[in-house]
Amino acid sequence: MLRFRGSQCFRQRIVCATIAGKPIRIDDIRSDDENPGLRDYEASLLRLLEKITNGCIIEINETGTSLRYKPGFVAGGAGLDHDCGTSRAVGYFLEPLALISLWGKKPLAITLRGITNDSTDCGVDVWRTVTLPLLRQLTGAEDYELKVVRRGAPPLGGGEVFVRLPVVRQLPAISMTDEGMVKRIRGVAYSVRVSPQCSNRMVDGARGVLNDLLADVYIFTDHMTGSAAGSSPGYGVTLVAETTSGRLLAAEAAAALDRGSGGGVTAAAAAADGGGAGADEEVVPEDIGVRAAHLLLEEVQRGGVVDSSHQSLLLLLCALGPDEMNEVRLGPLTPHAVRTLRHIREFFSVQFSVRPERESQTIFLSCVGAGVKNLSKRIQ
Repeated sequence: MLRFRGSQCFRQRIVCATIAGKPIRIDDIRSDDENPGLRDYEASLLRLLEKITNGCIIEINETGTSLRYKPGFVAGGAGLDHDCGTSRAVGYFLEPLALISLWGKKPLAITLRGITNDSTDCGVDVWRTVTLPLLRQLTGAEDYELKVVRRGAPPLGGGEVFVRLPVVRQLPAISMTDEGMVKRIRGVAYSVRVSPQCSNRMVDGARGVLNDLLADVYIFTDHMTGSAAGSSPGYGVTLVAETTSGRLLAAEAAAALDRGSGGGVTAAAAAADGGGAGADEEVVPEDIGVRAAHLLLEEVQRGGVVDSSHQSLLLLLCALGPDEMNEVRLGPLTPHAVRTLRHIREFFSVQFSVRPERESQTIFLSCVGAGVKNLSKRIQ
């Protein structure tokens, strides 16, 4: 049994334990905090795992500061439903699902309810336009689908997302070292329960920055009304830069509303578990567009074949790959990516070779995969 301390990277530890089939124990979960123990979104993630697996054993002490987790058999299945709550967005739950479901017996089809876009976790637009195409390329499976039925902004949420995720027998070797040059930028500006002009104003703000650098910029607007608009007002924009080598870099910004005392998450807690920056103060739509454009330009400047929010996902898929050389090129590693490398070594005994390139300020990482196979999937 592997032992850990603290609440940092809770989600990733659970994912690695499930895929590796190794029981873990986590102690001192926020034991020094005013409100010690597991948060409601972490407990919700454990309940979600119980729905898609068979035979997992979860033991939590009375104060919630100690957890024992023995992974079960990943079953998958269709027609599942889960309420993600309003403490973290749907994106917090999508990454564990996308990784664990690959090793299931059946493809996973599930409806997730809650907040679809906020300033903490990756929004559903990033998942639909960047993460799922990346997973199609890295896993060799095509049956990925994400449909936004209703959008939900914080603090009350009310969004609904349908996700379909495939299973694989084994991951192919990964070789992604060509960054390419940015050739076009696409995006989505969404608004719910506010004036439709908010979307157009965000587009104007983003284009005011990007059109000075690139001509091929097109940002769609998505204004939902009625029951499809969720329970709270909100707006935001997601931008995606596509390079000549087919790589996708994403950045997003959202108008942050006060979550009140409803169990929201702080910026520090989100960053410790792989989330984005904390919520900013509420600003006008033009500023949201300008901020998203500047964040996208920062991601382009960092370099690498993926943006900073996808580094840990790419590294984990490299480690789970076949017993061959896997190589990727990334920008400066985020703290979450560094912790991912440590967990990969502890769970799968895989170590990366790191080779920096001074000219581009990027890093080449290579490893021999652990050769994880899905023993549940039938051979066609």
